[in-house]
Amino acid sequence: MSEPRSEEQVLIAHGGGGEMTRRLVADHMLPRLRNPLLDPLTDAAVLPRPAGRICLTTDASVVQPLEFPGGDIGRLAVSGTVNDLAVMGADPKALSLALIIEEGLPVEVLDRIVASIDATAREAGVVVATGDTKVIERRRGDGLFISTAGVGFLRDGVDLGMHRIAAGDVVIVTGRIAEHGLAVLSAREGLAFDTPLRSDVAPLAGIAASICDLGEGVRFLRDPTRGGLAGVLADIAEETGLSLEVSEAAIPLAPAARHAAELLGLDPLAVANEGKLVVVAAEEIAAGVLDACRKHERARDAAVIGRVTASAPPLVELLTSVGGRRIVQRPYGEELPRIC
Repeated sequence: MSEPRSEEQVLIAHGGGGEMTRRLVADHMLPRLRNPLLDPLTDAAVLPRPAGRICLTTDASVVQPLEFPGGDIGRLAVSGTVNDLAVMGADPKALSLALIIEEGLPVEVLDRIVASIDATAREAGVVVATGDTKVIERRRGDGLFISTAGVGFLRDGVDLGMHRIAAGDVVIVTGRIAEHGLAVLSAREGLAFDTPLRSDVAPLAGIAASICDLGEGVRFLRDPTRGGLAGVLADIAEETGLSLEVSEAAIPLAPAARHAAELLGLDPLAVANEGKLVVVAAEEIAAGVLDACRKHERARDAAVIGRVTASAPPLVELLTSVGGRRIVQRPYGEELPRIC
């Protein structure tokens, strides 16, 4: 088999700041990402100043493989940044995008990922306002790393945080857990299951906004990425000094995900998600939260999975399907590296 022609791959020279850099950006990025904030190609984007508060976040994506069932590193980068803004109660507005490309990455792969970035940004209602491109030597970067930052405007009257959680509040998850981490792992290892696993990666600002519209009864939002659902629940108990009782039977989990986790010896509660929210809300608005979620295709499986209690010491207890109890702890390390 002959070697690919040089123009079909990204070369070190594409990152040198000269004519080849200009062509890479002009031919493979701007046609997809063009918008009034990005078009001037100045060293920084100029954004309108809001009357209220600004929310800023940053993220990095190093997933392997770059493309996996249900998504890719581009969709992951946009969704993760948008979701970090959304769980703060912000309306995401604009992103920065830095691509660190390994020499030899096929240009057709780059084109697909940039197209995915564009499609996901449009889905999320944000624009890529500024960016940067670097190229590193072969065997230094696993194809592509992406670094993003996001800006959003905090909604008036929204105050979300663990400081607002109280005994009697309920815990809600907006859909089936563990699908992202298991889908990425199955693609990485070449595993096949009877029912294909697909990542849940998606921007969730619309779902978060619908929940926030319910008012002050919404206490806390978090997207359970690394560390999974277990990590978020353990964080709540540790930070608030309160306990949580969670029903295993109530946690949405697809049969394919359950089967894959059992086969791989993984706890689905500790597997990363990229398209779900954990919500803590006052009990009296629990039905309203579920109704708001179920108006969105990606949150049709939302469910109340537990409640906050004043029991001491602060623990997360899982009421198992066989009638027992076990303590849920934050994962010690990262069971599935390079999944986001």
